[in-house]
Amino acid sequence: MAKKQFTMLENNPEVMNALAKKLGLSDDLAFYDVYSLDEPDLLAHIPRPAYALLVIVPMTPSWKQDREAEDAALGDPAGYYNGGAAAKAGDEPVIWFEQIIGDACGSYGLLHCAINGATPKFILPGSTLERLRNAAIPLARDERAQLLHDSEEFEEAHQSVAGLGDTSQPAIGSSEHAEAGHFMAYVKANGRLWELEGCREGPLDRGELAGDEDVLSPRALELGLKRIINLGMADGKPDLRFSCIVLAPRAA
Repeated sequence: MAKKQFTMLENNPEVMNALAKKLGLSDDLAFYDVYSLDEPDLLAHIPRPAYALLVIVPMTPSWKQDREAEDAALGDPAGYYNGGAAAKAGDEPVIWFEQIIGDACGSYGLLHCAINGATPKFILPGSTLERLRNAAIPLARDERAQLLHDSEEFEEAHQSVAGLGDTSQPAIGSSEHAEAGHFMAYVKANGRLWELEGCREGPLDRGELAGDEDVLSPRALELGLKRIINLGMADGKPDLRFSCIVLAPRAA
């Protein structure tokens, strides 16, 4: 059971731009709707490079099975993300938070987008994002999770935008609540595509990206979001209830 419960966030640019501003991400970046993963004309409104994707994906049987197999392999207590030496030394390729706050996955996803890869240079000095990132770097997994759990600034920022969405909140325990999708972030860091979700056993390295490839490049999409969509298609009853927004330079 989660120690604390937040209000679910809607995955749309209005909500996430407001949350990013509240937490201290520069106005030089903005979230945009992604209307297609394949059509250049429907991606043309997004300035490049695309720094991070924030997505919601429904849990399908094939993806659930895939997650369980991957998480079993991530559970090494001597590894990077379980309090190992690299975590304590701050030598991780990405900063990942285990989620121990109920229904806070939208804010965890935004945090993963904002503090990894190329985006930390857009974090405002003295902001909540800067304080959380700096405090988290030397901490082990459990300590890092507790840091976020105890952050009043993080909670206040999340709750301040919870009413901005267009849809009503599902009641806790309802079927709508149980079937809500999973927020995930995709970021490019150190030439690799990383999948970051607080409900997993750690961050997932999805593969190498070339210098000119960003998170909306065909290869990144095949390694990341399309991989999950394809797993769902394999069930024979494709569930297309996913949404995707992208963090990129603000249009002039």
